[in-house]
Amino acid sequence: MAITDIPAYAHLSRDDVETIGAELDAVRREIEAVRGEADVRYLKRTIAAQRGLDVAGRLMLAGAHKRGLWWAGAATLGLSKIIENMELGHNVLHGQWDWMNDPEIHSTTWEWDTAGTSRLWKHTHNFTHHKYTNVLDMDDDVGFGVLRVTRDQPWKPVNAGNLLYNTILTLLFEYGIAIQHLELGKAARKWNRPWFDRAKFKADASEVARKIGRQTFKDYVATPLIGAPLGGKRGWRKALTAMVTANLIRNVWTNAVIFCGHFPDGAEKFTMQDVDDETQGEWYLRQMLGSANLTGGPVIDFLSGNLSYQIEHHMFPDLPSNRLREIGVRVRALCEKYDLPYTAGPLHVQYAKTWRTIAKLSLPDKYLIATSDDAPETASERMFDDTTPRIDARTGKRFGLVSARRRKRQPSATLREASLDH
Repeated sequence: MAITDIPAYAHLSRDDVETIGAELDAVRREIEAVRGEADVRYLKRTIAAQRGLDVAGRLMLAGAHKRGLWWAGAATLGLSKIIENMELGHNVLHGQWDWMNDPEIHSTTWEWDTAGTSRLWKHTHNFTHHKYTNVLDMDDDVGFGVLRVTRDQPWKPVNAGNLLYNTILTLLFEYGIAIQHLELGKAARKWNRPWFDRAKFKADASEVARKIGRQTFKDYVATPLIGAPLGGKRGWRKALTAMVTANLIRNVWTNAVIFCGHFPDGAEKFTMQDVDDETQGEWYLRQMLGSANLTGGPVIDFLSGNLSYQIEHHMFPDLPSNRLREIGVRVRALCEKYDLPYTAGPLHVQYAKTWRTIAKLSLPDKYLIATSDDAPETASERMFDDTTPRIDARTGKRFGLVSARRRKRQPSATLREASLDH
């Protein structure tokens, strides 16, 4: 089941964990010391490019009654929304650019182009998710309250609909994120409890409803009117369908990127006892083990809001996104040094793995083959007979988690590594 002892699972001593923490603290200080004008130029160019795409896409909707402009407008607006949500909204709201002291580009003032409100999202995401990443019963992003993504979530008949729920969540992802903070299922169960704050729930729900209303009016009433002057009633309808398509493009892409960072094989889950009295080093290690990266180059990096470096983002959520690539070099080297996994893969592979997990876990555990402590989507320190850190006496090579997994799945590797110890 979920990991209950992170250092043991990672085959690290307590001193190792704190040394890793100190090295990563040093990385933070170095990045904070060098960020400056080059980063500001990157951000402002990104904002200018996104706004240019947004204006161009909306102008194309004037000719949406023509097939070519319909496709161009939908694609351009979809791209604009991806950049605004991923590289701008998500990262600005994390406070990555607060050091600039620009009142227009600040986590306290930015309102993004999506159905969810910035204020509620910052609590659900910045605080709850990033503090308790992949911790069961603490991080609502573990399945978003509707999906079974780990065997630690007991199977119920409703989980048979896993694939259907994920399809709906993918297509309507902005609305799923918008209502996530409300925790509607929990609110329904707690509604008549004397300690449940109904007034706060109603205020938050009203705030969400107002934002969804404004976003709906902008995207599906005001914007499609651009198509009316040249195309008449047909032009309005075509502009409307182009706008719907643009939002679907953004929703599917955003869902894919986020799921690839949290649910593919190797992105581990943890129990609440993990975070009791957690040191900074243990927190870094949990982020490292609970996240996964994407490979694919600069285009994937940019369009994912640099969440292709999800491992690094989880460790340094408030450092500028354009710095995560160079941080990644340091983190990968640290993983190699301590024989820790650095989970990464192409988007299509990682996304396929998340869907495979969702499909598998729609079934009761009795139909699953792998054990509950050693499955692609769920693992724990209990999968190992021995979690003692090992170092080769001759070469100083460390045999940590990566080697332990290899020994577990390829017993012949045990003999080869044992021969190096002597």
